[in-house]
Amino acid sequence: MPDFNQRSTQEEMMDDFSLPHQIIDPIMDELEVVNKLLGGYAVFFNAFEKIEVKDGMIISDWGCGGGDSLRVIAKWARKRNLKIKLIGVDATESAIEYARHKSEDFPEISYILSDVMSNQLLQNQFDIVISSLFTHHFIDSDWIKLIQKMNDCASKYVIINDLHRHWFAYYSIGLITSIFSNSDMVKHDSKVSVLRSFKRLELEKLIQKAQINAFKIKWMWAFRWQIIIDTSSKLA
Repeated sequence: MPDFNQRSTQEEMMDDFSLPHQIIDPIMDELEVVNKLLGGYAVFFNAFEKIEVKDGMIISDWGCGGGDSLRVIAKWARKRNLKIKLIGVDATESAIEYARHKSEDFPEISYILSDVMSNQLLQNQFDIVISSLFTHHFIDSDWIKLIQKMNDCASKYVIINDLHRHWFAYYSIGLITSIFSNSDMVKHDSKVSVLRSFKRLELEKLIQKAQINAFKIKWMWAFRWQIIIDTSSKLA
């Protein structure tokens, strides 16, 4: 039985930034379906209800993959007549190319091919930085640096959507992907993602080590953590 007491350092196959289209494209298709089935987008919309998203805001999705979150957010904004700009950031070239193709009908969405820790991403460049099932890819020391970078680049809020490490989540995603996925990578990485994810106390300690002062953590179905950081309280 896997050890759920501490975060795993096992690597995910998805961490290979050189993956070609023949591998990436079907995986991006499947992950979009999984997000819809498991309510992955609800974490963002719940957060948007708590903060004020205004016309002209720039929202950036770090580790955006195929851009599915951005397209769902764009549709949400259109229904509310909100004129916002959406920017995806990812280090995998094939994923960015996939995302650009899938987002052709969304002129409000653009993409940056970049490592999220690079100097291409600047202080207060965005109003809101979001991420979905991304931060668990980082070991604790790098997670702290990532959150500090997000905090630095977002002038208003950071919204993190990531997994709760729990035995039920592990075995459930294993069952779901064994039935619905045709990808060995998805079947492998989905379970490793849970093992690399977080318990609440771990998140609280990591955020405090990052010297983030104003934040809220909420558990949401299905085994998701919602973290909202008010970056107006960032250190000078």
